[in-house]
Amino acid sequence: MKKYLKELIIFILQIILFYLIPLLMNADTVIGVILFLLLGTFTLTLVLNIISKLKIKYFYPLIVAIIFIPSIFIYYNESALIHTLWYFIDSLIGMIIGTCIFKLKSRTKS
Repeated sequence: MKKYLKELIIFILQIILFYLIPLLMNADTVIGVILFLLLGTFTLTLVLNIISKLKIKYFYPLIVAIIFIPSIFIYYNESALIHTLWYFIDSLIGMIIGTCIFKLKSRTKS
């Protein structure tokens, strides 16, 4: 468990992002909240891939898409199901950029 502590913290932050932030929105701020969630997902994925050396980080985009699905039925409606794809792509891009930064960082240390 201690081995996965960094990944677990990022995962908990992602859950907070998907389930607590929408509580603060009203009908006028839905687009802003969705953009904030996209930016937050990208940032958390980027951070995860920079700080983690474990292979489990490569499953993070899929995990993000899966944990967003229940929030669709809690806060939104079925038409928001397409956002699952956007969060997957967003976290995939963050993972690719984070992996590149991690490799560049580890190359400069050597």
